[in-house]
Amino acid sequence: MPIYEFICEDCNKPFETLVMGFKTDEIQCPECESKNINKLVSSFAVKGNVIGSGSFNSSVSSCNTGST
Repeated sequence: MPIYEFICEDCNKPFETLVMGFKTDEIQCPECESKNINKLVSSFAVKGNVIGSGSFNSSVSSCNTGST
């Protein structure tokens, strides 16, 4: 089950919740219990090197396949 981020349009409180399937119509604000919510665009966590960082790119470019 994915965790989604929402913001309440009535009290302006952001919150996260587990969502079963696509049942976002059943979600309500934990602060004011309003169902007037919007799903936020979330960033995701990357474990290890971040794409575009110098250490990641240098390790990829120095990969030796054994063929000359």
